Amino acid sequence: MLHFQLSTTLLLATICLFQTTVSIETVITCDNGRNVQRLSCDTGVVRVDAVLYGRSNQETCSAGRPPQQLANTGCSQMGTVTVLKNRCDGKKVCEINTNIVRTSNPCPGIHKYLETSYTCVPAIRVVACEGSSAHLFCDVGQVIFVIGADYGRHDQTTCSYKRPESQFRNVDCSGPTSKVADSCNGKNSCTVDASNRVHGDTCGGTYKYLGVAYLCEYPVQTPDM
Repeated sequence: MLHFQLSTTLLLATICLFQTTVSIETVITCDNGRNVQRLSCDTGVVRVDAVLYGRSNQETCSAGRPPQQLANTGCSQMGTVTVLKNRCDGKKVCEINTNIVRTSNPCPGIHKYLETSYTCVPAIRVVACEGSSAHLFCDVGQVIFVIGADYGRHDQTTCSYKRPESQFRNVDCSGPTSKVADSCNGKNSCTVDASNRVHGDTCGGTYKYLGVAYLCEYPVQTPDM
């Protein structure tokens, strides 16, 4: 016996919908210390799938480089995918300077590049101003899967109504928060406060907001043992 069994028609409809609304992108940025990689979705939000900072072939970002700078094709920095997922998952647009991922030098003397593969997924987006709560919910039979959540501020318009300019001037104080996923994943509905107490005060004096991107999914079917 299977739990949460779906009809064949409903399952096929879900697969077709997913295939028509999801796009997979790969972006490569040569590392010269100043370049910025931009991930963006016309529809949906970013979900980072794979990241390489290093070198896996001799062709990519090779123009004008001597052979010795291209020789090591097994060069990859550990932990880079986590850095990009924390910064970009759940956002429509995300920009990353290669300086951010250069936390070590996995292959000295080799000219490296940042290669990111990501999917634009059709997520539900929720924004809750500081002092209020974000309410996440799905249809009957579905559960929440949080793609990304951040708390802080990265623009001057969101949650700015009737606020003094000094409270939304700082647009570089947003940081990822795991509290939403920890509280809501696997539930049909969930409420999370947008507060410094829950997510930490990333920028004192700035009026912040909680942004969440999530999917509603049918639970994984597992056979009885």
